[in-house]
Order: sequence, then C-alpha cells, then structure tokens
Amino acid sequence: MNVNIQTVRFAADSKLLDFINRKIEKVKQFHDRITHVDVYLKLDNVVHTIKDKIVEIRVSAPRHEFFVKQSSKSFEESFDTALNAVVNQIKRKKERSFA
Repeated sequence: MNVNIQTVRFAADSKLLDFINRKIEKVKQFHDRITHVDVYLKLDNVVHTIKDKIVEIRVSAPRHEFFVKQSSKSFEESFDTALNAVVNQIKRKKERSFA
C-alpha cells in the first residue's frame, strides 16, 4: 500500500505526518487489496483568517475508489472523522459484494 500525503499552501509538521501514517495503517485490515491512499491537507482561508482544516482521503483498490472530505477546527479531528467515514464505505462495499 502506497501512502501519499500532500499539503496545500502550508508545511505540515512531522508530528501530524506521523499521526496520519500511524492511523492510515489501520485501513489495511478492512480491505487487503488497497493499492494506494492519497491524503490531502488544506486550510480553508476566509479573508486572511484561517477558519477550518480540511482533510480529503482517497483510497484506491482494484475496481473501487473511496473518497471522503471532512473539515473541522483541527487536522487531527478532521482526519479521524474522514478515516471513520472511509472505513465505513469500505465495509459497506464488502458487505454488498458478499451478500
């Protein structure tokens, strides 16, 4: 599984990157054929005041692609919510395939 983390208009500190890498490893237990995961970190600027932190997660597996976009006041909170949503998407897709 290839993990790609991109930041838009800012540089993420190593603590945030370690947090994301550690959490993203859990996705492997829900789908064994994931080829790559893209994580995009963005700041939502409204007239020079940073309002929200936006996290987008795109998970690619053969014949399937899962995408979630989430925003909140911190990257950690946005990432946790987005990760839970993408895991739910993967679980629902697996349930439908085996039903």
